[in-house]
Amino acid sequence: MSSTTNGQWYPPEWPDRIRALANGELTPAEPRRAATVLLLRDSASGRPDVHMLRRRASMAFAGGAYAYPGGSVDPRDERPVAWAGPSRAQWAVRMGVDPATAQSIVCAAVRETFEESGVLLAGASADTVVADTTGEDWEADRAALVAHEVSFADFLDRRGLMLRSDLLGAWARWITPEFEPRRYDTWFFVAALPEGQRTLPQGPAPGPGPAGTPSASTEADLALWIRPAEAAAGYDRGELLMMPPTIATLRGLQPYATAADALAAAEAQDLTPVLARARLVGGEIELSWPGHEEFTKHITRTDAGTGAPGGGEPDGRTDGAGPSGGTSA
Repeated sequence: MSSTTNGQWYPPEWPDRIRALANGELTPAEPRRAATVLLLRDSASGRPDVHMLRRRASMAFAGGAYAYPGGSVDPRDERPVAWAGPSRAQWAVRMGVDPATAQSIVCAAVRETFEESGVLLAGASADTVVADTTGEDWEADRAALVAHEVSFADFLDRRGLMLRSDLLGAWARWITPEFEPRRYDTWFFVAALPEGQRTLPQGPAPGPGPAGTPSASTEADLALWIRPAEAAAGYDRGELLMMPPTIATLRGLQPYATAADALAAAEAQDLTPVLARARLVGGEIELSWPGHEEFTKHITRTDAGTGAPGGGEPDGRTDGAGPSGGTSA
């Protein structure tokens, strides 16, 4: 059983896997590329809200944790697609990858946002965006994408739409630690909710916890809009479970007064990958995320398999992100 400290999800198998890696008994898995989107909308509070999903408690890991829409790159995301905004070559330079990889990651970001929230960053031309994605026909298309029955490129082509890459801003990059069995190289993007569009589903907010609606996602049971500062405060109180990249990006959003401000600030964000480091110090494991000291953990031998951080040390939680920086989809 996993546990939490200060709201961070903490899987019980970490200590044994970290020790196995340090002893040369564990071969790291190759991380899969993935993308997740911090979807923003302006609010009357004077600060933008961010769209978050709560993972179903039945999920194999990070059950009950809050994340953003996101998931793995589909090999078909490299297929030719109608494109507007910065070119694939420009995205490649910004992201430090080749143009084909840049396209696949940006396509995954837009596709996963539509699949999990119903919001589509695409339009009939380079200066328009779809105004409404509600209705049975849109829902059928979304379900077909979720089921991998159609590629994103074919979906856009049939609809006569082009991907609006200018509506995205690359914000951060986190790679799941080497000791995790499922690893992801995840790009975090910011985007503003297009005018006229709304997230799915709509309806009253049931049950306890932050106000939200039942989620249409197969991996989430709640969808909500929340101010980054409010979500971070819930994490700090231990009420909202999050993985390190989620809370780190939430904190990074707090200074911006509008969604447009955050999107403009994306150009200056550092995209150096954040990869957790684990080392043995005496009989204790020290786990840290460079540049994010609040997540440093110290785990003693007696904690192995318990999921309980050792020594009373402070802990600082995808989406679509994996346990320590990746995506679960």
